[in-house]
Amino acid sequence: MRLAERLTALELETVRLEVSEGAVLTVTIDRPQVLNALSPLVIAELRQVVEALHDGLGAEIADAAGAGTGVDTGAAAGASEPDWSIRGVILTGAGEKSFVAGADIAAMREQSRDEARTYTAAGQDLTRRIETLPVPVIAAVNGFALGGGCELAMACDYIFAGEQASFGQPEVALGLIPGFGGCVRLQQYVGIAAARELIFTGRRITADEALRLGLVQRVLPDAEALLAAAHESLALSSKQSPAAVAAAKRTIRATQSQPTDAGLDIEREAFVARFGTADMVEGTTAFVEKRRAQFVGR
Repeated sequence: MRLAERLTALELETVRLEVSEGAVLTVTIDRPQVLNALSPLVIAELRQVVEALHDGLGAEIADAAGAGTGVDTGAAAGASEPDWSIRGVILTGAGEKSFVAGADIAAMREQSRDEARTYTAAGQDLTRRIETLPVPVIAAVNGFALGGGCELAMACDYIFAGEQASFGQPEVALGLIPGFGGCVRLQQYVGIAAARELIFTGRRITADEALRLGLVQRVLPDAEALLAAAHESLALSSKQSPAAVAAAKRTIRATQSQPTDAGLDIEREAFVARFGTADMVEGTTAFVEKRRAQFVGR
């Protein structure tokens, strides 16, 4: 059974899955009655989906980089070929009021420290697994993206937002701090000073301010335009070599916290590793022959 079929066969209570033309998987958190709040069940079901994607697409694709670069090559013996029946993912929330409004605060209030450690570890593990998927992942944010919702969106490759979207890390108002990666990823998006100001004050920002700060890539007028733009972006990336896109994604991630020289070393080895691959041969040949490339994902 192909990856797309395995995904749509999953039995889930809080998450809806749809595979559309162009091999795009739309993952919808479906709890609009509570503004799509992140319960332990939502986190577990999202992890189930992401694990299925990792299993089908493979671990880190093996042709990305050489030894000693700090990039996991994923070159395990006997690893199966990636199933490219999914070429991109859209993560969104049901309804127009909320992407994810955050965690279940009433339930959190009763947690012990051990329970809190389990909860934050589950959230961090989920965002890390989303971040390391080998296909592009777009957060389509319609409404509130607060607390864990903002952190979930930041684990995606980039964020498209509706005009009514708002973002924030309001944990300090609860006597807490971000726990699903907000302290780490927000500064990567907006810079350390802006991240400090947003986290220390807990204030919400509009989609337009998020765009100015670099948190959001595009702002769209409504939910329909938001999803259409996400599909359009993934349609463009799905025309490219999926193995090259995966290698580029992995290399960007591996170099983002490196000094320039170390980052250039990683990029060089990842670039060289693409030479001689089936997609590199096909892509360069198609360019010379002035035809569209037919990539096989290797």
